[in-house]
Amino acid sequence: MNIAYWIVAGLLALFYLYAGTLKVIRSRDQLRPMMAWVDHIPPPAVRALGTVEMLGATGLILPPLTGIAPLLAPAAAGGFVLLQAGAITVHLIGEDRRIALNAGLTVAAAVTIWLATRL
Repeated sequence: MNIAYWIVAGLLALFYLYAGTLKVIRSRDQLRPMMAWVDHIPPPAVRALGTVEMLGATGLILPPLTGIAPLLAPAAAGGFVLLQAGAITVHLIGEDRRIALNAGLTVAAAVTIWLATRL
């Protein structure tokens, strides 16, 4: 279970660290080709979302790695499940039916919760 957690959580953390960093450092124009929804969200909210994603990625890795507050790992993964539920909602409201990535990230985060409770 330990190896499975590190594989799934590590990949999830890498994805969110990358996506969050893009949201924090890139302009709306630079994000638009990859994330059409940025036109419907205020720029400070996009930056805040990126910051939350980066912090969540850290929460998946550091607590189990250091042994300090390891319950933060399943909490971070639970936050990603909620984040993706919101993302799917935003996509569907905006009539964007491309939610396969969001669904996959939701499943990966849910699996991470389950694996984190088995550490």
